Amino acid sequence: MTQKQTSRSESDSESTSESPLETARRQLRAAADRTDVDDGVIERLNRPTRVVEVSIPLERDDGSVDVFTGYRAQHDDVRGPYKGGLRYHPEVTADECVGLAMWMTWKCAVMDIPFGGGKGGIVVDPKDLSADEKERLTRRFAEEIRDEVGPSRDIPAPDMGTDAQTMAWFMDAYSMQEGETIPGVVTGKPPVIGGSFGREEAPGRSVAIVAREAVEYYDESLDDVSIAVQGYGSVGANAARLLDKWGADVVAVSDVNGGLYEPEGLQTQDVPSHKEEPEGVTRHEGSHTVSNEELLELDVDVLIPAAIGNVITADNADRIQADIIVEGANGPTTSTADTILHERGKRVIPDILANAGGVTVSYFEWLQDINRRTWSEERVNDELESAMLDAWTDVKAEVDARDLNWRDAAYVVALNRIGDAKEARGLWP
Repeated sequence: MTQKQTSRSESDSESTSESPLETARRQLRAAADRTDVDDGVIERLNRPTRVVEVSIPLERDDGSVDVFTGYRAQHDDVRGPYKGGLRYHPEVTADECVGLAMWMTWKCAVMDIPFGGGKGGIVVDPKDLSADEKERLTRRFAEEIRDEVGPSRDIPAPDMGTDAQTMAWFMDAYSMQEGETIPGVVTGKPPVIGGSFGREEAPGRSVAIVAREAVEYYDESLDDVSIAVQGYGSVGANAARLLDKWGADVVAVSDVNGGLYEPEGLQTQDVPSHKEEPEGVTRHEGSHTVSNEELLELDVDVLIPAAIGNVITADNADRIQADIIVEGANGPTTSTADTILHERGKRVIPDILANAGGVTVSYFEWLQDINRRTWSEERVNDELESAMLDAWTDVKAEVDARDLNWRDAAYVVALNRIGDAKEARGLWP
């Protein structure tokens, strides 16, 4: 195992492929100007504590051996153990993991959860793996980074290309080497082995809660609002169906192949999510089809980009018609696009608030594992609702008091909490 710190020079000009690290650092600089947090703290937060890179040999089903690269980035742990997902994707990089880990640090601070930010993954296309190969790869990855993780050190969770089963394999591999069952080493597990009810639906539920609150803040009613959702996976489908249930008109949804558009509103329960029927949105009959690019530019009241990062860029920001954008994905809006949207009077509710339901219920799962006591799904949802409303109130207070946009306000809340923690703990030695 090797260990290194990474840094990346930032360009003054943005491209449509702006990395999460570039975006996160630009957002940090912008927010730092609006706080009294010490410059030394900001400089420390501009870099990760460490980035671990490992090689992961995998014996294929045919007996051949391939070697994959894995990463674990740990950004900051002043408020508690590192926390963040593991993604399996062919475009995973060290810089991407660092940027996503930074966002996790802010997200946990906005929610006032006692965790810091981490992120990791393997450079692999999970579609190219059989179930047995994915299990072997996961177990070997768990062994390679075993010294870096643990329930009081760094707690992985599912992300793109991974799921509850992946976390079960990871937890089992870690526990076997430790000689005891340690469910708290990961979150997002199946409930039968210490996972939390409501965890899978939590990011989408928090997006729906925040969208509802944003609509109300701007003196609108959900009954009169049209919504488009890009990405009908775990986050997008759960958000869309809740908002539909609460009275909104969800008029467009999409997956990787494209989307459906029905101006009078879709029956979201009838449209298959990615889990229910992978890439099945466009095979659902009865509505107009649109591309993912066209969906972003529809004339709707609320847009929820819940698929991947970098979908709202300098190239299309001036064509976004929605008045409110609620970020369901991590980093869907690049820095320059964010500026353009703000100048046009569009309200962007940032990912570090909107999709924080995932890490919040992960925290609940961690608590349940420590106490060996299971919460009901009703309790989980009630606790999540309460936590999201508390966070919304804290961010809204900054918006109202200082005339900030929503992203800057969320960062101010996060940075003040992190700055206070670093001041209280000091710098050793």
